Amino acid sequence: MAEAAVQTLEISPVGRVEGDLDVRVEIENGVVVNAWTSAELFRGLEIILKDKDPQAGLVVTPRACGICGASHLTCAAWALDTAWQTEVPRNAILARNLGQLAESLQSLPRHHYALFMIDMVNKNYQNSPFYEEAVKRWAPFTGRNYEIGVTISGKPVEIYALFGGQWPHSSYMVPGGVMCAPTLADITRAWAILEYFRETWLEPVWLGCSLERYEEIRSYDDFMAWLDEKPEHANSDLGLFWRMGVDIGLDRYGRGLGKYITWGYLPHEDRYNRPTIEGRSQAVIMKNGIYDGATDTFAPADQAAVREDVKHAWYDEPGGLHPFERTVNPVMDNTIDYDGKYSWAMPVRNEQFGRLEAGPLARELVAGWEQGESWQHHDPLVLDMYRKMGGASVLLRHFARMHEAVKIYREMERILREFRLNDEWYIKPTERDGRGWGATEAIRGALCHWIDVEGGKIRNYQIIAPTTWNVGPRSDDEARGPIEEALIGTPIADPTDPVEVGHVARSYDSCLVCTVHAHDAKTGRELARFRVA
Repeated sequence: MAEAAVQTLEISPVGRVEGDLDVRVEIENGVVVNAWTSAELFRGLEIILKDKDPQAGLVVTPRACGICGASHLTCAAWALDTAWQTEVPRNAILARNLGQLAESLQSLPRHHYALFMIDMVNKNYQNSPFYEEAVKRWAPFTGRNYEIGVTISGKPVEIYALFGGQWPHSSYMVPGGVMCAPTLADITRAWAILEYFRETWLEPVWLGCSLERYEEIRSYDDFMAWLDEKPEHANSDLGLFWRMGVDIGLDRYGRGLGKYITWGYLPHEDRYNRPTIEGRSQAVIMKNGIYDGATDTFAPADQAAVREDVKHAWYDEPGGLHPFERTVNPVMDNTIDYDGKYSWAMPVRNEQFGRLEAGPLARELVAGWEQGESWQHHDPLVLDMYRKMGGASVLLRHFARMHEAVKIYREMERILREFRLNDEWYIKPTERDGRGWGATEAIRGALCHWIDVEGGKIRNYQIIAPTTWNVGPRSDDEARGPIEEALIGTPIADPTDPVEVGHVARSYDSCLVCTVHAHDAKTGRELARFRVA
């Protein structure tokens, strides 16, 4: 019997918004058997910030990304707060949280419609009974709900602008608080925008029911019963996404590492007023933790256990260092060598648990953990789904992201009720030398900044973003990164149009239009050249 030919797909870039991610997969018998992820854009923010004024991070780091600048600003502010041992008033904590939540809420329909769902109208799925309706709803630019979703995504950042002055690239969060003092009219306007988001998209289009009814879903069985309860549920965008996702097999691949990390986020306004690195995990509303799916166990996530490897990344420095100890030294020769160095992303790992996946799925799995304070968020749904569906998949990873819309909305409501407009918004800090750490959960996952201030200047600044966790290449022990591992076992129905690779990458919120070159791995003959859309 003839040996099955191995094909290699070189996908460059694999995103729809940020095009610095390349993916290489090997396919045998119609299934991905090996994968590499390569980040080919060198940012160098850590080098830019070296020897600058400590507050330079407040201006520079929000520009690391055009879609999650508030998350970087949050980390930069909290990093200096912990380094300078500031006091942060409760209004300021609430205002910071509201800005980040507004940014996250806008990202949900934007990613869902403009980046993820347009793959569902790929011609490969034209035999699905849901295909005709999918095209009507989700075809790019012409789809009925595509237009609604992309348009509504701009509303939450109007709330951000009421507090931050602009979005993106605001710098209203500063050590000691925020540079805003909203009026009752601002709060009222924010309420109106939030209600518009709910009444225009969240309930009628996405859920097909009230928030109150959806919040009653606490298990996989509850969700399946909800799906069958009313035609409005089954035919909502959530219902159709789930039913079509199962029909085309999105629940059968994209498993990944099975180990997850979240720093937790949203410091409680009365429990983190004098922030420290050590005290943060006990003060966040959305819980911190690591979940190991193989053993079904949880553990705290400690920043001291973070390590960065360099064997397969384009840096000339020791591997296995904590970010506080790193000195970024990029190499000049960044030729891709899949047996050697092939990415600017650093392979990040936890000293005890190894490689970990970051993102909404990680947050929701940890949210299912019963341990925690009464005021911390607890939601068992996604953890129950994970257990009953046999682990992660493209379907569950994207569902976890969109499931967060309701709790984000509810927390924004709570914050708007909690402001005390006549109280302080800023307490001037005393600048000093020291080390600080600021962490949060960007919509894509675990994000943190480390800062070391010496002699009134930045001695060292390090950023580990969600994409660093997920897109990093193999670590020094040759363990694959999260996306690399999630691609293993992916079925490729048509190697000239491998939409399934896009599904996996975009379930981690990978971005930008993809130009793909497919060639035979043994002869080097090019089979096809095409775009994944």
